[in-house]
Amino acid sequence: MDWSTREGLAAIAEHLGSHIEGYRTPAAFAVGITPASSSAEIEFPHIQVTQGRPSVGAAVLATVLQHSHGTSTYDLSLSELNAAIEALTPATACTEIPHPNLAAWREIKAEAESNPARSMVAVFVDDFSDPVDSNADATLRAQLQGHRPVT
Repeated sequence: MDWSTREGLAAIAEHLGSHIEGYRTPAAFAVGITPASSSAEIEFPHIQVTQGRPSVGAAVLATVLQHSHGTSTYDLSLSELNAAIEALTPATACTEIPHPNLAAWREIKAEAESNPARSMVAVFVDDFSDPVDSNADATLRAQLQGHRPVT
C-alpha cells in the first residue's frame, strides 16, 4: 500500500471499502462535537464532500464504525476516534495534499479530552436527496448549503 501519493490513497480507500460488505463512498461525511455550552448544536470543524470519489478518511471512519452505506449518524467514543486517527495518520506521507480530516479529528479529540461532558458523532450522508437522519445530519447539511466542494 502506497500512502505517499493521491493515487495510493485512492487505492487504499478502495481496498478498505472492499472489506466492508456493501460499502459505498458517501457523498459527504464528518466528525462533529457538541459545544462546551448547553447548546445541542453539533460543531463540524471539517466536512468532506467526496462527490462519490474514493476517500481514505471515509473508508477509515466507516471501517472503525462498521458503516457500509446509507445516511447514518453514529455516536462516536473517544476510543473509536483514537482508532480512526491512528488508522488515518499514515496518510500524512502524502505531502501533495492537505489532510483536513485528520486535523479536525485531532482537534475534536483534544476538545473531548479536555471536557468529557462533550459528546461526538460521525455523520455519513449517502446521497443529499436522502431524508435527514438526525439533528447532526441537519446541521451538517445546513453548513454545506450554498457551498461548493473544493476540488
